[in-house]
Amino acid sequence: MKKQIIIYIILLSATGVFAQNKPMDHSMHNMGGMEMKKDTTPKTMDHSAHGAPMSSSYSKDLPMNRDGSGTSWQPDASPMYAYMFHGKKWMSMLHGSVYARYNRQDVFNSGSRGAYRFDAPNMLMGMTQRNIGKNGLFAVHAMLSLDPFTVGNGGYPLLYQSGEAYKGSKLVDKQHPHDLFSALTVSYAQHIAKDADAYISFGYPGEPALGPPVFMHRLSALSNPDAPLSHHYADATHITFGTTTLGFRYKDVKIEGSVFTGREPNEKRYDFDEPKFDSYSVRLSYNPSKEWALQVSNGWLHSPEELDPHDNVTRTTASAIYTKMLSDDSFIASTFVYGQNNAHGKTRPSALLESTLQLSKTAIYGRYELVSKDANELDLLTTLPTNPTLNINALTLGASRILGSFKKTDLRAGLQATANFSPNEVRSLYGTAPMAVQVYLRISPAMMKMGGKHKMPMKDTGKMVM
Repeated sequence: MKKQIIIYIILLSATGVFAQNKPMDHSMHNMGGMEMKKDTTPKTMDHSAHGAPMSSSYSKDLPMNRDGSGTSWQPDASPMYAYMFHGKKWMSMLHGSVYARYNRQDVFNSGSRGAYRFDAPNMLMGMTQRNIGKNGLFAVHAMLSLDPFTVGNGGYPLLYQSGEAYKGSKLVDKQHPHDLFSALTVSYAQHIAKDADAYISFGYPGEPALGPPVFMHRLSALSNPDAPLSHHYADATHITFGTTTLGFRYKDVKIEGSVFTGREPNEKRYDFDEPKFDSYSVRLSYNPSKEWALQVSNGWLHSPEELDPHDNVTRTTASAIYTKMLSDDSFIASTFVYGQNNAHGKTRPSALLESTLQLSKTAIYGRYELVSKDANELDLLTTLPTNPTLNINALTLGASRILGSFKKTDLRAGLQATANFSPNEVRSLYGTAPMAVQVYLRISPAMMKMGGKHKMPMKDTGKMVM
């Protein structure tokens, strides 16, 4: 396993992630609300010029703003929170976040399932890319998380959450931590015709073409440190040890297919799990305008859960993301996600609606979820042997504010509360409506803005409107 880690470090070093690139002045780039207006000439971005903007990692024709997690799409109007670097051949980006928080589930002790914790969920993601000839684009992505150290292998308290296992037991009322190596991917995209390109991506770990952008990369969930209760119904495959994806785009429509490992990561959060490539998925994405990103997808997962090894799951998702810039430093971002798991002929659906209103330094945000989980998933078969379906409602409201910025890095303070509405069958365990509260400080890159007299250089390939 040490050899695998060394190979990845050598790969990332060779492709420029750790190259001596110069930081790009954020004042030259307003990535929020970027739009490509069509022209009669081919619209291939030129990234060889000093100071030119980065494109999508999977298409030289599209803005970087469109890239979500993995190969997913988000609206082109999405502002970016990142540090940019540019060299002679390589263009690179770094972003991430860390929450230092106090998290208390079931504040009023209405049930017996609550817990509290001081912890620090976090992630750091970097990417670098370069042109290969006139029409090719090569990219490398890496994502690391220190969750195994700052959260712990047993995860953080989160009422009604389920998925994965620890020390031979199901993780219930806890959100599992992310692996130290959460993404290590390489991709190649080829411009094949006007408004058309194709790409191939390999990740170990990586993210197959299944579901919307994962919650931590959605603007609508920017200030919420918690994973959704529907995480394992929609976007939990974002850490998959072995995935290969092929995609084809024509204009604003993209079709993708992946072959990947269906098993969720094991409790050893520092190693690389065995790649099996025993599952597959397809996804159709469509961005009808710069404010919208739509997708539908279906995945056939082989034995995703370690403690239920004979259960295969068919996962179906659909999502709509809307983002609109209100000013240079204000926006509204909303996401609706439907996800369902089908196993043994039994379908368990979920629905999520979340939104963030960012007004200069202050953000107001919320999330509502309706999730159907059975007693087995919540490890309650001894209490409910008939394995009934339990419909869980959860509503989160919160606010955060930027306390200050230093070296293009924001320090935010936030407060949020969640009301969990319990099904009748489990109120003796959870209470009728257990309340959770969190207080946190968040450190992350500042929003990239436009300012000063500089403009982004572009070829005569289309007009970039900021």
